Amino acid sequence: MCAVDEAAPAPDRTPQPDQAAEPDQAAEPDDAAPGPKRRNAVQRWVNGVLAHPWFAPLAILGCFSAAAAGIVVTDPTDNTGPTTCLFKMTTGFDCPGCGGTRAFYYLVTLNVPEAARHHLMAVFAAPFIVWMYLAWALPRLLPRRAWRLPVFHLTPNALTGFLIVWGVFFIARNLPWEPFAFFYV
Repeated sequence: MCAVDEAAPAPDRTPQPDQAAEPDQAAEPDDAAPGPKRRNAVQRWVNGVLAHPWFAPLAILGCFSAAAAGIVVTDPTDNTGPTTCLFKMTTGFDCPGCGGTRAFYYLVTLNVPEAARHHLMAVFAAPFIVWMYLAWALPRLLPRRAWRLPVFHLTPNALTGFLIVWGVFFIARNLPWEPFAFFYV
């Protein structure tokens, strides 16, 4: 409920026993304010939509599609001026996430070599993220199918290993000699 509904409850339109309603004055509902029946129907519909198992996978897919469309439209590979990364402005080094948006742009436009040059770890992680999403979303979208994708379990050791490799990549991409200078963005 919104704050207005809580602060000012809807007036009771039923005649009280001591007030006799005249036959020519029927109690008409106010068309401007939705009645409790309509409000409950809308709430039931929203709760029904949110309760379906397909809602979350489609919502995530919609958000991802909107982000991909926004990145493609804005094209972060254009020379848009100085960096806005606070870490890079203060230290002069690439941060662990530098180049991630450009790598995402190149992945969406299917230019994998350029994506890897801008952020190798994002390109490495992308297939695993897509696999984990599909293994989670397909049973919710298609519950009656007989086959299922194997679920990729991200164990603490695997996550620790990935973070260590990402840290090594963060240090290596800031080294000033070849072949590491290739990854400096």
